[in-house]
Amino acid sequence: MVEKLIDLALKNRLIVLLLAAGLFAWGIYSASKNPIDAIPDLSENQVIVFTEWMGRSPQVIEDQITYPLVSNLQGIPKIKNIRGSSMFGMSFVYIIFEDNVDVYWARTRVLERLSFAQRLLPQDVTPTLGPDGTGVGHIFWYHLDAPHMDLGEQRALQDWYVKFALQNVQGVAEVASFGGFQKQYQIVIDPHKLTYYNLTLMDVLKTIKSNNNDVGGRKFEMTDMAYIIRGLGYIKNIEDIQNMPVTMRNSIPIRIKDIGSVQMGGDLRLGIFDMNGTGEVVGGIVVMRYGENADKVITAVKEKMKEVEKGLPDGVKFKVSYDRSTLIEEAVASVKGTLIEEMITVSIVILLFLFHWRSALIIIIQLPVSVAVGFILLQAFGVSSNIMSLTGIALAIGVVVDDGIVMVENAYRHIAEEQEARG
Repeated sequence: MVEKLIDLALKNRLIVLLLAAGLFAWGIYSASKNPIDAIPDLSENQVIVFTEWMGRSPQVIEDQITYPLVSNLQGIPKIKNIRGSSMFGMSFVYIIFEDNVDVYWARTRVLERLSFAQRLLPQDVTPTLGPDGTGVGHIFWYHLDAPHMDLGEQRALQDWYVKFALQNVQGVAEVASFGGFQKQYQIVIDPHKLTYYNLTLMDVLKTIKSNNNDVGGRKFEMTDMAYIIRGLGYIKNIEDIQNMPVTMRNSIPIRIKDIGSVQMGGDLRLGIFDMNGTGEVVGGIVVMRYGENADKVITAVKEKMKEVEKGLPDGVKFKVSYDRSTLIEEAVASVKGTLIEEMITVSIVILLFLFHWRSALIIIIQLPVSVAVGFILLQAFGVSSNIMSLTGIALAIGVVVDDGIVMVENAYRHIAEEQEARG
């Protein structure tokens, strides 16, 4: 079989050279399309289900949310394991799928099962899927440099302007905000006044929910004009909440301000984000979507940030907290430089020791073609160009050279023996 293959190659040298050139061109194309990252993605193929039920203890969350979800998600096909975690006010369920399962197929199956599990959960509790990212998806961190804005205004700017703009970038799964204060209207109820007016806390909550709403009407025609009737009820300031009537006593409305006070404050925080000990900052974490090219996504995010920065208030700028593209470029450049140095060094050594340029040329041609085939296989199996994969290619060059030298010397010996026998 080997003799026939060698004979076929010798009789069709032009075809062999064209195949080698085709593999080399294919390898260059695969290298340009192959995702680039600093580290390989070894995280599990998982889908996260997050459920929030504020104010409930971990035991209540476990009994009424985590357990029903875990027990009803177990029937999904191609699942390896399901893990549940309960904490104060929050539930996390991690569905681990087999490695060969498409992540979006898995998310679709989980959504189908959640539509049934929703009926087993408490009222007004809705489970949601986590972003379609991976364990190494945090590729870019930034924060706002706004010396003349307080933390609440910075967080509002991040949540309602910057975040939505960056989420439109191709390859971004989520932009998670951090730091600052999330503004909210806070109502401080006096329990003695509630008792005096014979009211409950649920009466106050229902009043606020029902009054913070726009309602629609019908079309009203007068003469030759038509008017659309609608009721405007969304809360715009503190006074709107203060003047909401909770109940009536002797035709006199009892308002929110009669039973408590209303103020503007920040949501409960479990931590802060400090920048090198200089104080708190507000920013975001860019999470890359599964299977995307980290280097290209970071470049696109930076370009989008330049556009967004033009619309920021005066004196507000972006500052980079963490940028993986620096590590990616330096790591890949280091390994690529090592590959080139190895190829040059091996070529020189082969020329010096064999001292036969045609034999050396055969081995030298093998190096770029072998590296190109390596990139073809990386692209075919969905492996990114990272430190581990490129280092493996660099280590394999020595094996390729050894095999090439053995084969060339063996061919050279057989040719020499045949020439001596004929002479």
